[in-house]
Amino acid sequence: MTVAAEPAVAAERRRAPRGSARQSIVAAATELFARRGYEATSVQEIVVAAEVTKGALYHWFGSKSELLTSIYRELLAEQTQRLREIAAGGGPVQERLRAAALDVVEHTAEHLAELTVWARSAHLLDDEHAGATRGERRRYHDLFRDLVREGQQAGVVRTDVSATVVTHTFLSALGNIHTWFHPDGPLTFTEVGDQLVALFVGGLRAPVESGPARDPAPS
Repeated sequence: MTVAAEPAVAAERRRAPRGSARQSIVAAATELFARRGYEATSVQEIVVAAEVTKGALYHWFGSKSELLTSIYRELLAEQTQRLREIAAGGGPVQERLRAAALDVVEHTAEHLAELTVWARSAHLLDDEHAGATRGERRRYHDLFRDLVREGQQAGVVRTDVSATVVTHTFLSALGNIHTWFHPDGPLTFTEVGDQLVALFVGGLRAPVESGPARDPAPS
């Protein structure tokens, strides 16, 4: 059983620059998790595929769970920073909303394998590692929701649907593409994503006047 890293050790891992060994571990784990499944993949198989030692893996990651969680949290941090920059940028809010929606598609397409592995495997993690991502994911949702609310306050986004419902509907639809999308199908992932963005942007415009919607209580 792997002993959980002390806080200082975990912080040291986060500060350490990415090296070729770390990149090899992440790439090998992502490929194996995607092909064989998270549960069916052993640490030994990861180190063999990455051509590193177990000591190298445990230098960067305290456990297989931490490896999977770290892959997702780093992608989420990157995506959150991109959204912050879009939300804080100039231009009309409807243009920033469309840019934010397109960025979700672009970022997901760039990291489809890793994000698909996470979507399929997150429920298998223990509470500690699963909980590490919940707050960060909620911050991303809050940023996106706040941009929708800005559009509502500016009078360019419909107000008969709450910003929370709008946000969860779009992000959940994109996050669940892996359950039905096939690379050999008639549309590429980016084409499917662009169509979702078209539905999202089109659905924001209300054809009739309506009163403000109430957001559901936070979960």
